[in-house]
Amino acid sequence: MSERPSPAHAPPGVTVRDLLEDRRLGLTVYVMAGHGGLSRTIAHPRVQKSGLVFVGHTHGLVPERVQILGETELSYLETLTHEQHMEAAHYLFSKKPGLVLVTRGAAMPAPFIDAADRSSTPLVVCAEETSYAITALHTLLDERLAPRTRIHGVLVDVFEVGVLLLGKSGIGKSECALDLVQRGHRLVADDVVECDYRPPGMVFGEPAPLLKHYIEVRGLGILDLKELFGVTAIRERKRIDLVVQLVEEGAAEPNFDRLGLEKRAREILSVPIREVFLIVRPGRNTSSIIEMAARNELLRSSGKDSSVEMIDRIDRTLVRRPNESGSMRALPLPPTAPEQVRSGTEGRSAYESYIPPSPRRKDQS
Repeated sequence: MSERPSPAHAPPGVTVRDLLEDRRLGLTVYVMAGHGGLSRTIAHPRVQKSGLVFVGHTHGLVPERVQILGETELSYLETLTHEQHMEAAHYLFSKKPGLVLVTRGAAMPAPFIDAADRSSTPLVVCAEETSYAITALHTLLDERLAPRTRIHGVLVDVFEVGVLLLGKSGIGKSECALDLVQRGHRLVADDVVECDYRPPGMVFGEPAPLLKHYIEVRGLGILDLKELFGVTAIRERKRIDLVVQLVEEGAAEPNFDRLGLEKRAREILSVPIREVFLIVRPGRNTSSIIEMAARNELLRSSGKDSSVEMIDRIDRTLVRRPNESGSMRALPLPPTAPEQVRSGTEGRSAYESYIPPSPRRKDQS
């Protein structure tokens, strides 16, 4: 099983009929005219208020966006004559928009109804106010039209941190997730993680519909965690905050950052998400280390970075040391000492790389 994500894709759009019939829309709607255009596609997540189209300025009107006629547009139409209504309706419906939504339950002039029927453009009236209707449309369209991708891995909610476990098949991702569930954490998805983008710069993961609540453990088969542990052991959806890549010991290990100063990130749907590598070896409690990684991510999100603070402490206290007279003097360091401290090369710890040999005492000279 590969951990590589499948190519990201955005849904081609949602038909007007599916949009209006979706219960999550939360609007009381009535199709006034243009029933023949209910199969048209809405492909843009933002609505458009193009009042200038009534005077012939059709530049910028996007047919794939929902066109809203609110209080401002309706109040302007009340000032027009019948002939001007016909002209304004021609300008609007000649662009063949996917959907024209009239708010506040307002009745439309007859020329608009006739033009909608002739062009097969759905003319829909909702009872709600304009601001409420726009918010409802944006919320639903953001979900229906969000860019999506599918990743082979395991997503777990650990201390409210969405941890995505990646690694080759058989490395123990599901077993690790099961151990985390037994520790009181929650499983989101096993084997297949459906990811979608949400502004501003967030990626959410959820299980595939057929795999919801299930986990595969080699030797035991398929387990239903909802039935085994109850509803507190599962979660339907979670934002991905941290990627943990599980690596076998001795198998092309990456250049591990011993101090935690290197900022690694994995891009999912063009969003960089912090990534850490953990070596899997017999006897090592990987679940506990993942818990620590989640706790550390919470600290990082609050602005506290233990690695940076430790290096700053070394810079403040170990670069200069009091001499025999009690005054401060700079200690000589090798030319490569700063790089060694910050990279942890040659297998030495930060202290071993940074502290020079102790000076010889007078009685030893």
